[in-house]
Amino acid sequence: MFGLTAGTLSRQINKGIASYKLTEVLPRNARGYAVIPPPRSDEEKALLDAMLRVDHAGEYGANRIYAGQMAVLRRSQSAPLIQHMWDQEKIHLQKFNEILGENRVRPTALLPLWNIAGFMLGASTALLGKAGAMACTVAVEESISEHYNSQIRALMELDPDRYTELLQVISKFRDEEMDHHDIGLEQEAESLPGYQLLKAAIQIGCKAAIYASERI
Repeated sequence: MFGLTAGTLSRQINKGIASYKLTEVLPRNARGYAVIPPPRSDEEKALLDAMLRVDHAGEYGANRIYAGQMAVLRRSQSAPLIQHMWDQEKIHLQKFNEILGENRVRPTALLPLWNIAGFMLGASTALLGKAGAMACTVAVEESISEHYNSQIRALMELDPDRYTELLQVISKFRDEEMDHHDIGLEQEAESLPGYQLLKAAIQIGCKAAIYASERI
């Protein structure tokens, strides 16, 4: 009915693991860097490394969630809309792949876990139908947007002129995540029985993933 079998699920998870690759090629400007200037201290480097690591992990997880949703709903009327949001997430992930490569920041060691957990979250909520998929989208995108906002505030306090390019990247992605959030609401996410409970549970998981990805 939903186009997902146990074999398909296994293949999708394995494909996600096999396809991950950190890109290290990024055009540089005349200053010798593309997005982030060299940190001025070990403390600043640690802050930026954690910030980039968790942003990359969040976009990676979001990609796997949309992959799970499409595995279930690819033949539904919602598929083009989900694909549109997924395509934007792919761009976000590619950008953070490049930024991590340029700045020699390792991704979180938890990527294999987020690969499986993200796909399973996307697929399981999509099995509830369009409202379930959209409820998941609202919960996740709201969490990501809030986290981006906290990073924007931190960078503004640190040195907004020095980190202009990074602020532009994060602000743009934050706005697109909020668009996804609003689309989910427009697509009747709140009509799902138990919506508030599901949303709260997903957001607790998002906060735990953010905390772990910054540190591991």
